[in-house]
Amino acid sequence: MLEIGLKGCQTETVTEEKTACAVGSGSLAVYATPAMTALMEKTAMDSVAGELEDGMTTVGTLLDIVHTSASPVGAKITCESELTEIDRRRLVFRVTAYDDAGEIGKGTHERFIVDSVKFLGKTNSKLSPID
Repeated sequence: MLEIGLKGCQTETVTEEKTACAVGSGSLAVYATPAMTALMEKTAMDSVAGELEDGMTTVGTLLDIVHTSASPVGAKITCESELTEIDRRRLVFRVTAYDDAGEIGKGTHERFIVDSVKFLGKTNSKLSPID
């Protein structure tokens, strides 16, 4: 059951593929902000996945985060999420990321609960010619 306070946790290691210079978000070989935000989204998504009805999933709709400290290749990154608000299908999470030296980023993340089949059908209809 979805309830306020539901928590999630994920870890990953900074690899060359997850650096700012590799993903195109910067010129240095440090943990990329897009990699951190993807980990934040995944942590929040996975934390509620087991509580949803069959055929339902969540999609990310809003990120409001800061990336406050750089992490080198080889660093272990831990992300924690906490569900702080439920408004019908809208879910709001507090997300925080750390490396071994401390906090590297934090903020809020919003996701919506959607029916997977309906959502994909509507999205894929964008490829159909308009009559």
